[in-house]
Amino acid sequence: MTDAQFLAWLKSSAAYRVVLIEAAVQIGGVESVVYLATKPFTTGPGDAPANTTYLPIATVGRLFTERLLLDGEGGLSAGELELENVGGARDAWAGPGYIWNNRSIKAYIGDVRWGRADFRMIFNGIVADIAPRGRQALALKLRDKMQRLNTPISEAKLGGAGEQRDALLPIALGQAFNVTPLLTNAAILKYQVHAGPIHSIIEVRDNGAPVAFTADPATGTFQLPPNGNPVGVVTASVRGAAAGGYVDTAAQLVKRLVTSYGKASDRFTDADLDLTNIAAFDAAHQQPLGVYSTARQNVLAACQMLLGSVGAQLVMSRLGLARLIKVALPGGGAPFVIRPEHMVDHLEPVGRTDPVGAVKLGFAKNWTVQDAGTLANLPEVHKALFTEEWLTTTKTDAATLATYRLNAEPVQIDTMLLTRADADAEAQRRLDLWKVPRTTYEFEGVPELLALELGQAVTVYSPRFGMDAGVTGIVISLAPDWETGRVTVGFLV
Repeated sequence: MTDAQFLAWLKSSAAYRVVLIEAAVQIGGVESVVYLATKPFTTGPGDAPANTTYLPIATVGRLFTERLLLDGEGGLSAGELELENVGGARDAWAGPGYIWNNRSIKAYIGDVRWGRADFRMIFNGIVADIAPRGRQALALKLRDKMQRLNTPISEAKLGGAGEQRDALLPIALGQAFNVTPLLTNAAILKYQVHAGPIHSIIEVRDNGAPVAFTADPATGTFQLPPNGNPVGVVTASVRGAAAGGYVDTAAQLVKRLVTSYGKASDRFTDADLDLTNIAAFDAAHQQPLGVYSTARQNVLAACQMLLGSVGAQLVMSRLGLARLIKVALPGGGAPFVIRPEHMVDHLEPVGRTDPVGAVKLGFAKNWTVQDAGTLANLPEVHKALFTEEWLTTTKTDAATLATYRLNAEPVQIDTMLLTRADADAEAQRRLDLWKVPRTTYEFEGVPELLALELGQAVTVYSPRFGMDAGVTGIVISLAPDWETGRVTVGFLV
């Protein structure tokens, strides 16, 4: 079935829609799949799965909402699926014998007269939990697949019998300045900066003064000379993880994090990634970044920290593919034209941003802040690099500050950017974007708009809100209702 045929079916009054749900669950200790539907449906002998009856007990509605957050933080999206439980017929599903948590769930839409192969996937995510909804229903709590990234980057410890045996091995990704390495063997003054091979160690310092060292990039370690007993804090500047090749851009670092770190069973593969989107994002965002972890830092948090540095977010599509999207105006690609005839319900404003007259960014993070009194061997001009956690840059717009009577000293936003040129450019970009109030709008749209994607550019025409000649914005939310063939669209202009 072609996309055009599928769209024609969605628009057809003769369509007899049914949503099929396939949810993984552990039942009595055995991993299983339950087959649910919004209407009676049984597959044929040639289908996959074959000769399977889907229980018609589900109410889908707006199963899931995809959303970009304007604060740039990103995060998990949530949804819900209601299941009939009249007379307590499925009370056991919410009992200890059924374990739904952190297991996959997929939903497909089609016609009750179709074969299973013609159905289209409309959701691919994770069940967070199940809970009663009154006496007559149950609710499956849904999350997108980013729930799998809600886990520590690494839990590998040094081990052995020494005092540091419970210390986590550090993780260095990209370039990191002045990190505190882990002393792994005091007898031979051996230190580790990464749990695996690295690109290189740029320099090693003792109380800020450069010292001689011997690096072993293959093991992510270095040693001081036998007579090089440190007098103070030993730090190093590194280019980190090199297994699979050294990378330091936002897209490549995020891809490395989600496929190589965290709980092994929950890591993403290429099948979980929108590789075309990631490649395009990487080509457009070559700013070098770096992150260093010595604690139980969360994979998802690290990804959002890196992407937030360039004004982007990690989001999951409804098909369960990780995508990198930047909140910018206009949105990506050629604008999709939306006219009043595409709107089932009226367009209305739902939010407005505050104007921003100044942006201050932290960059070039110093991973080991040191006291100036211990840096006696350093020139005064260099001490600030080691005594301050961040270098900063501030961009202001005098006209905006005066017009809106704003405070000229903004709150600092920290980034993983490494260079002043990149920090200057990003601060200016954010100022240009937010120095005027931006408005978000929503409307309920026709089936053609089910094809829209987050981050996509749209040009919207309306007789209201100054949109007579059309305004171009970016899609920031999509809430499809597959049973009616409509979608609530949110966009920013």
